[in-house]
Amino acid sequence: MAHLKGARAFAAGMMLALSSAAVLPASASDFIRIVSPYPTTTLDPMRSAAAGNIETYGQLYARLLQRNPASGALEPALAESWHISGDNLTYTFHLRDTQFSDGSPITADDVVFSLERIRTDKQAAYSAPLSAVESVAAADPKTVVIKLKSAFAPFLGNLEIWNMGIVSKASVEKEGAEKAFSAIPVTSGPYAVKEWKPNEKLVLVPNPHYWRQGYPKSDATVELIEIASPDTRIAMLKAGEVDVARAVQWTQIEDLRAAEDVEVRFEPSTIINMTLLNNRREPFSNVKARQAAASAIDNKAMTKAITLGYAKPANTTLPGGVDFHDKDHPGIPYDVAKAKQLLSESGMEGREVKILATTGTVEQQTALLLQAQWQAIGLKPVIVNVDSGAWWDATGKGEYDAAATWWYNEVPDPDLAVRWALCGSCGSNSFNTFYENKKVDELVEMGTKETDPGKRAEIYKEIQKISTEEVSQIPLYYPPNAVAYSKRLEGIKLLPTLQWTLEDATIVK
Repeated sequence: MAHLKGARAFAAGMMLALSSAAVLPASASDFIRIVSPYPTTTLDPMRSAAAGNIETYGQLYARLLQRNPASGALEPALAESWHISGDNLTYTFHLRDTQFSDGSPITADDVVFSLERIRTDKQAAYSAPLSAVESVAAADPKTVVIKLKSAFAPFLGNLEIWNMGIVSKASVEKEGAEKAFSAIPVTSGPYAVKEWKPNEKLVLVPNPHYWRQGYPKSDATVELIEIASPDTRIAMLKAGEVDVARAVQWTQIEDLRAAEDVEVRFEPSTIINMTLLNNRREPFSNVKARQAAASAIDNKAMTKAITLGYAKPANTTLPGGVDFHDKDHPGIPYDVAKAKQLLSESGMEGREVKILATTGTVEQQTALLLQAQWQAIGLKPVIVNVDSGAWWDATGKGEYDAAATWWYNEVPDPDLAVRWALCGSCGSNSFNTFYENKKVDELVEMGTKETDPGKRAEIYKEIQKISTEEVSQIPLYYPPNAVAYSKRLEGIKLLPTLQWTLEDATIVK
């Protein structure tokens, strides 16, 4: 799962809060400007899973397959067709005639090189989507053959994830990875890099050699601008200095809706806001203490208080936007009396609980609400404020008791989600909760091998039932992506995969 999962993978210090006066002239007709708190820190698609980089990779690097932005269906991209063997172990991809941004041909060798970097390079940030691969080979310049160790139902969808973009083997081998991706990389996607000013902005221009004829639809230059302050981002949008504002705060929505030339959209997401519980040490190594902590939380009221009702209360440990989410599961009922009883039975009454929190508004709000509700049942919660680096360090080492955060799933298929958040033997320590259940781990493996959708649905329903009832983590709410757009643009949106549909965007006024 993109290991931005808690989306704290970007460091706050990397974000430059530019004043609006420092930005280029407002509303130029030949520019599309997107402002976001999430920075671009590398142009190498295998090196980072941070939110800003994911958005950037989608513009620079094409993949074998692409997902239709309207239907969500997988469609041909660099691969114009593919064939799956009868035993579901061999995938053969036939490449179309395409070129990189420098005009050189994209060949099977480039595909093999790109996928092998992700799969085997020690600097690869996220190799999990290719974990089932046995080998990748070029049968000829236009044919790629991928063999799997065992049947793996989510495989095709995994090839569309953000880090599966195809890079130029010749460029990387000639210049070395650091230089090849340092400033003006050779790209295969809809855009090429014109200029990169780290901590400020990335300037993109249409790739004249992009495989989709007639795309990008607009010949406008694109600027991805980094602004830390939510208020500054919105002020720039309202002033016409930018066209899109990412990460709109819940409290800003009503004001933006009143703006004449701005449209606020709640776009579908696979995000879940939740609370990590450290299953490795007391009090939450005790399942009844975890159940008590979960029963003490009124997540419906919390959702309304934090998101002003724009999000949906979560009912299971999986995001509501993934396939096979069990919408009929009752969730964890809010019951203070039951919570007190469970805590008493656990023997953990009066125990101190260190709630790790970063300085973000939502994180602070959530930590305060957790503190109040856990105090009410007899725990002694203490909020420990840290920066994002310390947050990741402490949760990774298990040096915390609870921590509110969020994560998302890169694809509709839930395989990566359960491997990231719920599987004790999959390498992520169940997203640093250290939750382990042998039955859940077995079901995770069963889910990847089962090709019948109905049977897969039952497998993931059981995973959700077990992990929710054992409170591997506390599900809080499912938020949409709140994005604000200038009405001068059409065709652009943010997909659940955190990819912009910039190549479809046009300027209407």
